[in-house]
Amino acid sequence: MSKKNKPEQGSAKPGRIAKKAANITVDMVSTTVSTVLKAVGTVLLILLVTGMMFACVFAYYVKTCLTPNLDLSLEDFKLNESSTIWYQDSVGEWRELATLSGKENRIWVDYDQIPWYMEKALVSIEDKRFYEHKGVDWYRTAGAFVTIFTRGESGYGGSTITQQLIKNLTGEKEVTIQRKLTEIFSALELEKKYDKQEIMEWYLNAVYFGEGCFGVQTAAQTYFGKDVSELSLVECASIVGITNLPTYYDPFYNRQNNKERQETILREMYEQGYIDYDQYRQAVDEELVFTHTPDEGYTQEIMSYYTETVIDDVTQDLMAQKGISEDTARTLLYNGGYQIYSCLDADIQASVDAVYSDLSAIPQTAYSDQQLQSAIVIMDPFEGKVLALCGGVGEKTINLGLNRATGTYRSPGSSIKPIASYGPAVDLGLITPDTLVSDSPNITLKGTSWYPNNDSYTNYGLITIYTALQYSLNTVAAQIVDKLPMGPQTSYDYLTTHLGVTSLVPEDCDYAPMALGELTYGLTVREMAQAYCPFVNDGIFTYSRTYSLVTDKEGNVVIDNAPSTIQAFKPNTAYTMTYMMQNGVENGTGGEAALWTMPVAGKTGSSSNYQDRWFVGCTPYYVAAVWTGYDMPERIHVSGNPAAQLWKKVMTPVHDGLPWEAFTYPYLGENTGIFGYDDSTLTDDDYLDNTDSEDNYGDGGSGTSSSSGNYIPNGNSNGNSNGNSNGNSNSGTTNDPYSDNFLSGGGGRMSW
Repeated sequence: MSKKNKPEQGSAKPGRIAKKAANITVDMVSTTVSTVLKAVGTVLLILLVTGMMFACVFAYYVKTCLTPNLDLSLEDFKLNESSTIWYQDSVGEWRELATLSGKENRIWVDYDQIPWYMEKALVSIEDKRFYEHKGVDWYRTAGAFVTIFTRGESGYGGSTITQQLIKNLTGEKEVTIQRKLTEIFSALELEKKYDKQEIMEWYLNAVYFGEGCFGVQTAAQTYFGKDVSELSLVECASIVGITNLPTYYDPFYNRQNNKERQETILREMYEQGYIDYDQYRQAVDEELVFTHTPDEGYTQEIMSYYTETVIDDVTQDLMAQKGISEDTARTLLYNGGYQIYSCLDADIQASVDAVYSDLSAIPQTAYSDQQLQSAIVIMDPFEGKVLALCGGVGEKTINLGLNRATGTYRSPGSSIKPIASYGPAVDLGLITPDTLVSDSPNITLKGTSWYPNNDSYTNYGLITIYTALQYSLNTVAAQIVDKLPMGPQTSYDYLTTHLGVTSLVPEDCDYAPMALGELTYGLTVREMAQAYCPFVNDGIFTYSRTYSLVTDKEGNVVIDNAPSTIQAFKPNTAYTMTYMMQNGVENGTGGEAALWTMPVAGKTGSSSNYQDRWFVGCTPYYVAAVWTGYDMPERIHVSGNPAAQLWKKVMTPVHDGLPWEAFTYPYLGENTGIFGYDDSTLTDDDYLDNTDSEDNYGDGGSGTSSSSGNYIPNGNSNGNSNGNSNGNSNSGTTNDPYSDNFLSGGGGRMSW
């Protein structure tokens, strides 16, 4: 080939160049792809390794940090529950007397007591997929986590009812990832152990509903005054609506806010198919009636004196039984969900309340304008039940204030004579109603130089024990104590070991305290009532009790407060004492307490200068003790004995309709001659002529420094005689111009 026919270098090989370029491109793409694949593989490998590492770390975290908190059991959480005091009505049905609540006012209700509407209202507004999920709603949970990461708060509301229950039980409410994770895994575990009904039951009993209400039962009672099982559709919606923001949706605080929330819940129930349109519209239009209006505010319930006494008694018994402090026992009582079965007789208590609430019948008669006060305790003498009591007159305005029936110690005066002198002496065979004794100002006692005088310094000479108690003669009571085997010590022992008296102190073991009631501190009305019960019950003393049984919420017995008895007196002693005290009511100092429809045996009492007036009386059915006086002691300027008058006013309706019963007639015995008088050597002229003495009586009153009584020959004549160990006498007041018979409006005795 000629030179000119050869192609020029650089332009002679275009195909080879293109081919080479194509190869280069392929190589480059291949290399790139390979590189990308390697990078992706590396990334995937890194992600896989990282994920595995994260999984391992998370698994370790769950195992070490969360797992210990996941094994939850509902039985491990004991919710504070309110205790309930019950009383039995006239037909034997147990009815609620009071609810005791501590920090958490809660009354547990079982699932079958919760209305269907209540459950569906809660589900519709709080957890729509409650019946489908296994404790966690993952859709809402994802939203909640986003909110936590972006806002640092949990306002999204991702918690299910199960999760909310855990939050309420554990008290863990801080906004952290760890707490949320713990809550999630705990909810999953919890729903493996419990079904939806159990979780719903616990939630509705645990959650707070405002106004101090924990659980739906207390909420139903507080807002609507009814049991939760009785709530309507709209009432259920109203209560459920409170849980979101208890203060904001509280109907006592803002009725409109509660209404708007209620309608939102009703709309959700309709849209989710729980109610139809007609039910929805009717519920929206229904106007609710609450127990309070927003402008009324919430008024604290005032407990009765009886309820407070039950609380005190159960507290003391819990302390003794469990060896715990008073504060611990009181906390246990208010939060333990106890059921307390009281001894209250509602009908008898109503009779007491009708009299003691009426201040118009109990005027102020003190120079200082103090209100005349009184307290009463009525008992069943056969079983020791305190059937009714009242610790003050007028309206009770505060809780845990002064209860004068159980917390005030006042001198019993001559009302102590049957239980400290006459009763023990009869029981020991020292005296009978026919035993002769000299009522004289010149008698010497072997155990002491002290010797009292009678009212108005009147003495009757040689009389029987029967007449001495009728007149309540101080001189005879002192002689009886002196004849006891150990003198005052015997009286003291009878009171403290036979008759349940716990208020005495060693200084009371002396003549004036045991013969005339001049005690260091005094006795309570409750102590006096129970001390007289053996006279009606064949001499058997039964410790007073305001309740019979305490159980826990499962029905297990916590305290069995069965009657506890002592044979305080021989049966014939009891019959003898009622025989003599009945005479004291019919013909002696207790005439103002006499009933038309039933025999009454009892004894009056007055302290120094008439600062305290008592009557303790028995019928074949009941025993009742009444005290009257002033909180700051001063003379009672009334005619007659206001305690006896109040006793009659209360006990008259109590005995209406009861069949007539008589006290058991005793074997009377003969003159024992213990005071040195043999009736075989005496004539009729030696005895007191008491044929016209019905109105000539006193109550042999006594006090801190003097013994006083009321001797009434023709009207009102009061006198005080010294009852202290020095024997100095103080003159009394005759025909007191300030006296007034405050119940009858006239002379000495009350007319009905």
